[in-house]
Amino acid sequence: MFEILRTREPIRFMTQAKPACAVSLVLIILCFVSLFTKGLNWGLDFTGGTVIEVEYAQSVELDDVRQHLEQAGLNGATVQNFGTSRDVLIRLAPQADVDVQQQGDSVLAAVQQANNPAEMTRLEFVGPAIGKELAEQGGLAILAALLCILVYVGLRFEWRLASGAVVALMHDVIITLGIFSWLQIEVDLTIVAALLTVIGYSLNDTIVVFDRVRESFRRVRDVSTVQIFNEAITDTLSRTLITSATTLVVVLALLLKGGVLIQGFATALLIGIGFGTYSSIYIASAWAMMLGVKREHMLPPQIEKEGADQDPLP
Repeated sequence: MFEILRTREPIRFMTQAKPACAVSLVLIILCFVSLFTKGLNWGLDFTGGTVIEVEYAQSVELDDVRQHLEQAGLNGATVQNFGTSRDVLIRLAPQADVDVQQQGDSVLAAVQQANNPAEMTRLEFVGPAIGKELAEQGGLAILAALLCILVYVGLRFEWRLASGAVVALMHDVIITLGIFSWLQIEVDLTIVAALLTVIGYSLNDTIVVFDRVRESFRRVRDVSTVQIFNEAITDTLSRTLITSATTLVVVLALLLKGGVLIQGFATALLIGIGFGTYSSIYIASAWAMMLGVKREHMLPPQIEKEGADQDPLP
């Protein structure tokens, strides 16, 4: 297959740029509708709640702990190991008119096992104000990453390409959040980390394409901008497919075998990498072309040598 991709005849990707952008625009509108109507299903990292640390005498299976909590009517609890397989961290959503100590005692009684006694080592309540602050900081982190990328690509390449890269990254983040809102998948701090990872991954693909675009502009003349972008994307397509395929294998392994706690992280990566590959080919390039990027914008500035305009000596 990759021998076919190395053919001298470029694939005409840009002929499908307008339909692809139209599809993306519809998806973004649907995502905004879902975000404004259904909102995001914020996890305990952002909503606050009760944090309980339990230490068992022996190693314990997390699925057994979750089952005991559900049987006791404590649904929606987040259960994870920390430190060792004997230490379990349990987080519960905030409840009105519920004493924290009483809630901790109920959890400890629910997770006790006959042959593996448990002891509560930590009990505290995290207020919603701290969760709101974390949500704001997570949004600012994503915004700061996009601004830094805009500055970097603008200095490294050209402002039209830089804006195309940032538009493509925003496209990936909005669609990922929109799908999370539509499916009401819980959003916690790991999802913020996944979004930042998606931004870096998608940017890497875009930079590879733009670097080839700049080389092609400087190397050839009398070739249309559409032809340049088609050749650049075709030349880097095999690299893009290999990188995306190998990355998706790891992400699928995390999604299928990583457990409940990492499913949201893996899902965000799966969505983001898929749309990131697509946006690097169509959205970023189509935006730069819409802004009128040309060969003249890619040429290095001409530096006049000192004394070049002076008359030669007699």
